[in-house]
Amino acid sequence: MFKAMNTNSATAGGHRDSPIVASRDTSVVRGDSAASLVAVTEEIVAHHVASARVAAHADRVERRLEVIATVLLALATVGTAWAAYQARQWTGEQSQGYSRATAARIAVNRDSALANRQVQIDVATFIQWIDAHQHGDTKLASFYAARFRDEFKPAFAAWLATKPFTNGAAPKTPFDLPQYRLTASKKADALEAKAAADSQHAKDANERADNYTLAVVLFASSLFFAGLSIKLDRKGPRVALLTLGAVLFLGTAIWLATMPTQLTV
Repeated sequence: MFKAMNTNSATAGGHRDSPIVASRDTSVVRGDSAASLVAVTEEIVAHHVASARVAAHADRVERRLEVIATVLLALATVGTAWAAYQARQWTGEQSQGYSRATAARIAVNRDSALANRQVQIDVATFIQWIDAHQHGDTKLASFYAARFRDEFKPAFAAWLATKPFTNGAAPKTPFDLPQYRLTASKKADALEAKAAADSQHAKDANERADNYTLAVVLFASSLFFAGLSIKLDRKGPRVALLTLGAVLFLGTAIWLATMPTQLTV
């Protein structure tokens, strides 16, 4: 009887798990869990590091765009002020040029009228001298000859030297000779040339004033694009607006560098 019980007990004990084997299985499970936890932790850390790098890069790009926009705003503001100043200067130069041209043309009219009166006097006295000479009135002819104007006397003497009363090839009148020069007429011609030059200068100044006014508009457009870029959040549109503003500014600045300037001290 006891032998049978021992046999049954041995048989039943043969189906039990050993405590050592159970402990090893638990350790393996715990090792796998720890490895998984470490892997997940590393993945999370890597994700956060990548996100931090992306955020840092975005911040750097943001700061650079803000700096570029600020510099462009400052330069465009200075350019706008300079172009507006030059437009005003050349507008004033245009007004002065037209004023000088008008004054010169008034002087031209005055000197031309004086020259016409002098020609009329010379013609009248010469006709009277011719009439007296034709009638043989030497005394009357001398009377008129003594009253010739100083500017007419050289031409009259040169005309007499050609023996006009006997020489058919002689000039018809003293007024055809180069010796007949009127100071008032020469002055009128010089003033007319000056008036034309002043008028052309005024036209050039007007064109330059218009060009500088256009530059004001272009610089203001560059200001607008630079200011608008600051208000946008997306990188693409900001870069596009800044690029457009920079191109406008640089193109206008290069164009103005080829234009003359006018300064008032």
